[in-house]
Amino acid sequence: MLLNPVISKLVGKRVVLASGSPRRQDILTNMGLRFEVVPSWFKETLDKSTFAEPHDYAIETAKQKALEVARRMYLKHHITPDIVIGADTIVTLEDSILEKPVDKQDAYNMLSRMSGKEHSVFTGVAIVLCRSENENELETDVIDFYEETKVKFADLSEELLREYIDSGEPMDKAGGYGIQALGGMLVEYIHGDFLNVVGFPLNHFCKKLAELFYPPPKYTIQRIKHDSIPYVETFEGLSDVESESSTHIQCPKATNTLDTNDLASDAKTHRANGSTTPYTCGQMSAENSSNAIVFPSKMTKLLDGFKASKALFVACRLKVFDILKERGMLRAMDVAKKRNISVTGTERLLDVCVALGLLEKTHQAYSNTDLANTYLVTDSKYSLHDYVMYCNDHVWPFFTNLDAAVKEGTTLHHGTFCKNHEHLLQDSQNMLVKQRLSAMHSFVKVTGRAIATAFDLSKVKSACDLGGCTGTLAHELVQIYPNLRVTVFDLPHVIENVSSFQPLGQCAAQVAFTKGDFFKDNLPEADLYILSRVLHDCSDEKLHTLLTKVSDSCKPGNLLLVVEIVLDEDKRNPRALLQSLSMTEGKQRSGSEYKHLLQKYGFTNVQIKITGNILDAILAIKE
Repeated sequence: MLLNPVISKLVGKRVVLASGSPRRQDILTNMGLRFEVVPSWFKETLDKSTFAEPHDYAIETAKQKALEVARRMYLKHHITPDIVIGADTIVTLEDSILEKPVDKQDAYNMLSRMSGKEHSVFTGVAIVLCRSENENELETDVIDFYEETKVKFADLSEELLREYIDSGEPMDKAGGYGIQALGGMLVEYIHGDFLNVVGFPLNHFCKKLAELFYPPPKYTIQRIKHDSIPYVETFEGLSDVESESSTHIQCPKATNTLDTNDLASDAKTHRANGSTTPYTCGQMSAENSSNAIVFPSKMTKLLDGFKASKALFVACRLKVFDILKERGMLRAMDVAKKRNISVTGTERLLDVCVALGLLEKTHQAYSNTDLANTYLVTDSKYSLHDYVMYCNDHVWPFFTNLDAAVKEGTTLHHGTFCKNHEHLLQDSQNMLVKQRLSAMHSFVKVTGRAIATAFDLSKVKSACDLGGCTGTLAHELVQIYPNLRVTVFDLPHVIENVSSFQPLGQCAAQVAFTKGDFFKDNLPEADLYILSRVLHDCSDEKLHTLLTKVSDSCKPGNLLLVVEIVLDEDKRNPRALLQSLSMTEGKQRSGSEYKHLLQKYGFTNVQIKITGNILDAILAIKE
């Protein structure tokens, strides 16, 4: 096999090895592959007894290592690698899995058991293909395989064993030996791939790469049609005559090539929707497609979007993610028992969460992904659980009346979060203020840092966050700017309920809370005024009242920071436009519209920062 063509396909791609093993690094480097090393943080705690074969355990461990690195790079470092390679090597003797010894005694026990016997070395390898083209979500496809090599040890003397163990070499190697170094003197013979015993089956890996980049030529694919049975692809050697006379449409297999991302995406959607019909190509020639219409994947996503969101809401309501974080990997019946609910219904919900990328499934046991642990577990620092529940309890019902709102030109509801006064009074009476505050608090915990760092505010000494709710953004600001003091100005019944949301520490003293109505009362003095998610919800009359008050309170050179979703000029951002459907009297605006609006009230040098987060930032100076 020619390896250079395969390696050349990876030039310019971000290839990551999810292993700190110097042996694996050497093997891949020697083949000419350029890659970066990001050791996996995956804890190798999988229950070996749940795997039917030893190689299944090695494959699953390799896959979890690679997926952990891919998700960590994407979530924490905002990097999408092209390919992540994970590997795990185990040694088996008489159906027992021998991994790395924990100490010298453990090494001695392993090696003495293998003395004079044949054992197997398995390496599981996972190749994770990553992309984040649509909706800023990480999508992955996993290709995995394993290699087995038989190794026979000579009869080992006690002295040889002790000397080898004292060398220190066995301590970081599966089975307690390294065949490429001193451990080679223990080996009588091997059957299979030598490099597999070292830690990485290079030949098998290259073959997999070749399958990905060089799928079988079309003349090796034959479609056999039977009555009432879908087309079946068989790889047989057809004669030239047969292949040339074939009129069947040749459809590349999405799982075998990196050059069919769109096709793979459509196929993935097709599978995720639970379809049992055979998947067909998204593009066909006109002469062959007259009787074949492929349902568009984008339409499928739109139609099923509400189902996915409701599944997320229910999983959060049941606190599935809390259970799995606390207990680790659980079967559906264990989760159902914890919540005293149907096992069948629980299994269906968990499988949906796996398909949505919120859970992982390993041999009928479920566990959280990093995404779930970070944003959906209730005690996580950046938990969005309360915001998800707010969407379920309040936003979801509003949108059930969308048809009437569109026909009548009315609004879906009156008020959002803690920005609209009349609705907050009603919420206060209905004991819902804390739920709304908690939702806003979790939302700003995730978005606050991007807003606080959008502009350099180091010269600002005092700020006033108008309608700042629990002060989450204020606390982010004082952490970044230690000399800054922030006053949170909000309605009395809001301020009375914020104590439970306050952090401990020195920064807490730099944030003060003042009761008031920014439409009616005088505003506290400040160098910087903040309007976070306020302007979009105001009618023209209220907008004029508020911006006039802020402008009058500003001295020349004072700043105004507006935090909103900023529409693109062509107004094609679906999330912002969907948000506008639930508006009250206000509206969403583009950058130029915000700039024109602020200039009307004496604010100049308007700067707009598209953060890439949920909310954007606008900074203006009072002239």
